[in-house]
Amino acid sequence: MTDTIQMKTDGGNDGREIETPTVAVTGAGGYIGSRVVVAFQEAYPDWEIIALDNGYRAQVDAIGDVEIQHVDIRNRNRLEDALTGADVVCHLAAISGVDDCDENPDLAYEVNVTGTNNVAWFCRKTGAALAFPFSMAVLGDPEEFPITADQPRDPLNWYGRTKLLGERSVEAFADGAFPAHLFLKSNLYGEHIVDGTEVGKPTVINFFVNRTLAGKSLTVYEPGTQARNFVHVKDVAWAYVRSAERLVEQLERGETGTETYEIASDEDMSVMEVGEIVRKVALEEHGINVDVELVENPRSDETMVDEFSVDISSTKERIGWKTTESIAVSVRELLEEHRG
Repeated sequence: MTDTIQMKTDGGNDGREIETPTVAVTGAGGYIGSRVVVAFQEAYPDWEIIALDNGYRAQVDAIGDVEIQHVDIRNRNRLEDALTGADVVCHLAAISGVDDCDENPDLAYEVNVTGTNNVAWFCRKTGAALAFPFSMAVLGDPEEFPITADQPRDPLNWYGRTKLLGERSVEAFADGAFPAHLFLKSNLYGEHIVDGTEVGKPTVINFFVNRTLAGKSLTVYEPGTQARNFVHVKDVAWAYVRSAERLVEQLERGETGTETYEIASDEDMSVMEVGEIVRKVALEEHGINVDVELVENPRSDETMVDEFSVDISSTKERIGWKTTESIAVSVRELLEEHRG
């Protein structure tokens, strides 16, 4: 793990005086961002929250007493106005996913690269701290296991390339100016509720549950042995809270530069194994019998490794973060909720 934290040299080492932190969340109306806002509200109800989203994939427009401002991160002037006063920015606005980026390559570049540059430039000008996820997609086929954040970057698709460009720009902007945490984040799953609204994403686990309830076979792309590391959205949200706690301390100490954290779980399994878990739970607890079927893989630009373990020991040690959710429990909950 290579981090580049150092004491601030352009403007003194006295640090930033923070009485009550203000945290901004971009992409706050989306799958992860909305959960992050909820986690901050639960952990620190006295902290100020700035919530931004342009509505592209937003699923909510308010979270508790926090109204989500309609702001597009590509509009730098509007963005900087909205972020004014932020001590920590959790930058979650993105065009995420391989298919969305392939279908909208210009949009993916404008949001994931230019938009991220705009956020990082704001942090450089104001000294605000930054938490930014750059995805496992930057690694391509990992060279060794367990995966750590210091492995070589070799993205296989446009999504991974745009996230890699975002990672590099944050490193450059943070140098000597502000502290930043970079999240090498694994595959998310799970649904959550925000003010009565069910917020979800078409993850492979949700896909399997929906097909099961429709009485359809669970289709797995060949060869089926390709593995992923799965981490629940609720656990990921708490990683941002723990990160913000450390970033506030680093601001007060006048530290700048980047630290990288692996955000994953200890559940790394093949897609076929996930399908079998869904099939087994559906049969044993709901009497629903579906098959798991291998089908031709239309994707040539994704990793096919049959192991995907991630070393999160450093993350646990440095920011005190750990996972509490599990795939089996989440599958049971999803089947129960959707069937009801």
